[in-house]
Amino acid sequence: MNAPATLAPGTEAMALSARALTLVVLQGRTAEDAIEQVSPPPAQRAAVRAILAGTLRWYLRLAPALEGLMKQPGRSPQPALHALLVVAAHQIVYSRAAAESVVNIAVDTARALDLAGAAGFVNAVLRRLVRDGRTIFAQVDSKSPAATAHPRWFAQALEGVYGDTAARILAANNEHPPMALRVDLTRGTREAYIEELAAAGMAAVPGIVPTAVVLLEPVGIDALPGFAEGRVSVQDAGAQVAAYLLDAQPGERILDACAAPGGKTGHILEHTAGLAEVVALDSAPARMERVASNLARLGRTATMVTADLAAEPTWWDGKPFDRILLDAPCSATGVIRRHPDIKLLRRAGDISGMAETQLILLRKALRLLKPGGRLVYATCSVLPDENRAVIERLLEEDWTRLRLLKARELVIPPLVPRGDGDVQLLPQPRSAGPEAATDGFYYACLKSGGGSDNAA
Repeated sequence: MNAPATLAPGTEAMALSARALTLVVLQGRTAEDAIEQVSPPPAQRAAVRAILAGTLRWYLRLAPALEGLMKQPGRSPQPALHALLVVAAHQIVYSRAAAESVVNIAVDTARALDLAGAAGFVNAVLRRLVRDGRTIFAQVDSKSPAATAHPRWFAQALEGVYGDTAARILAANNEHPPMALRVDLTRGTREAYIEELAAAGMAAVPGIVPTAVVLLEPVGIDALPGFAEGRVSVQDAGAQVAAYLLDAQPGERILDACAAPGGKTGHILEHTAGLAEVVALDSAPARMERVASNLARLGRTATMVTADLAAEPTWWDGKPFDRILLDAPCSATGVIRRHPDIKLLRRAGDISGMAETQLILLRKALRLLKPGGRLVYATCSVLPDENRAVIERLLEEDWTRLRLLKARELVIPPLVPRGDGDVQLLPQPRSAGPEAATDGFYYACLKSGGGSDNAA
């Protein structure tokens, strides 16, 4: 980046955000990977993360709006210039910054990025957007699904499954994600922790499960009372449902398959005292380091195994597990508001391949389960092809007496919606109230043939 001697404040953050956006759009990098590659200095990291997330959230509405403004005879704008304009457009339309200031910063950013001769073009495009934005976006928004800032295939899939509810899901995906916490109830009550937050100037309400607290406004983790000591963790309220459905009992041996980053592992250990063993398994060493770090903060221990569940279980001692949580890799379409890059990275054709992988992992996990044991299958997807359809395909196979447990056989917190043997949580918009805030998660509870199940 070749910077002029004097830059408008905000130029460096805009330049780094544009570079990161190019990596996501052109190279298919995740937002996290892109931020790591552009390596913002510590003072700029939070700003770059926020600008990139916002731009990705609205990219599929912003890019069409700019398309007509960027047309140049005989050529298309180079990727770096396109990214800069989209980032600046996001700041003009969706941030609190003054439009005039954003235009000036973008012009400086063009010079800083060494976009030869582009400063005047950037100025002209953005000033026209400021002047004619209402008309331009009215035209864009008349062409569904650009108005929703989601890919067409996904919007159509939601409408086909959820009907009128699809609009609420899409709206929720475009909001900033709620900040939910998990309280370790072995070290204090939820009510006491909400009072502790209030004393520190942080308003919060109970979430949908007894361990969940939802902050009305997000804060840095260092500001959370008891975070460093492991009394509380950051975890979506919907993700906390897993430990309740697993319902591990004292003396049992538990496998948390695909365990990273370890939030659910920690909750299992907090939920049930006296477990014989909890094995946390994941295929990536770096991800297992995160599991170890999170458990260390909580003061909890698990047997750490770095291995691929889909491969032969050379790590396994042959002793079956009483209960298994399989948090399977998926499209992550239930957590788009936390990871808006999913809108650009995920394709309709990805879903069938993911469903095949999920089915393979289920078969592998079931071979490690004790007769009469329980397996909880979880995804952060809202697409039935990865959820109920996968379970139905599994149940059609020759698994002796394998069945889907019914809601009456499970410990389900009262506020969690009950399905016909499974649970599908959907992202809720802020208008539903913070106490309803969850991301999109799917859970199905399976019981293997033979033996007994403590909750059945």
